[in-house]
Amino acid sequence: MEYRLPFKEYNKALRKGKLLGLRCNSCGAITCPPKMSCQECSGLDLEIVELSGKGSIVTFTTSYVAPQGRENELPFTIVMVQLDEGPWIMGNLIDMEPEKITFDIIGRRVKLGSRVYPGDMFSGGALARPVFSFDD
Repeated sequence: MEYRLPFKEYNKALRKGKLLGLRCNSCGAITCPPKMSCQECSGLDLEIVELSGKGSIVTFTTSYVAPQGRENELPFTIVMVQLDEGPWIMGNLIDMEPEKITFDIIGRRVKLGSRVYPGDMFSGGALARPVFSFDD
């Protein structure tokens, strides 16, 4: 069985500012980031869709421990965002210094961007990752 949307293609689109997901033709749910099957019903009849990249912050954490090679980026805040299309996706919040963040950001509207981060000894090289900025 082949992935309908391989990570390589997902990452290539993210580098261009496009967020791709998979719509299940059985139940209508959207899965993002892409997986082998629908995250709701495990269906395999999936089609690639472009998502808006807009949503609301559900929760967050601030990291004071850096991945290898990114020690100069500390601290950084990671947000979990519920996209308007339904799925939750994780990314870094880039609009606010981590020291100034409070629980007031929960529920705030954000929009997607992307950044390319260098690889480390555990990855296959530089990859684009979702980042979010405030949309209100």
